[in-house]
Amino acid sequence: MFWSEAALSTRTSSASGTLAPEGITVDASYGCEVRQYEYHGAWVIVAAGEYDMGSITPLREALNTAARQYLKVVLETSAVTFADSAFLNLLILTHRQTGRLRVVAPSAQVRRLFEISRLGSVLEIRQTIEEAAAS
Repeated sequence: MFWSEAALSTRTSSASGTLAPEGITVDASYGCEVRQYEYHGAWVIVAAGEYDMGSITPLREALNTAARQYLKVVLETSAVTFADSAFLNLLILTHRQTGRLRVVAPSAQVRRLFEISRLGSVLEIRQTIEEAAAS
C-alpha cells in the first residue's frame, strides 16, 4: 500500500476527524509531502518523504502554525524516508515552543535519529494518531 493510502485510512478511520484538503503541500523536487487536518481537538500533520535543509520549509510552516493554534500537535512520521539534523532541530524547536508535540509511528529512519540524538526520551512518541490525540 502506498504511504498516502495508509495515511488516508488512518486519517479517516473516525467520523469525527476533519480533513483540511487545502493543507497539502508538496515539494516534488525532494519528494516530500505534508498533509494536515484536525482530529479530536488536535492538529495532525502527516509528513512523508525526505527532509533536510532544502525541503524542511513546508513542514516548519505547518508545525509553527499548528503550535500557535492548537494545544495538541501530532506529527505522523511513518512515511519519512530520510531526515537529518534540520528535521531534528525543527522537532526540538517545536517541542520547546509548545511542549505539546507528539510524534506518531516513527519510521525506521526517524527512530534511528531519535536513538542517536536521544530525542526519543524527550518527545511523546505514540503508535497511533488516536492515542496521540487522547494523551
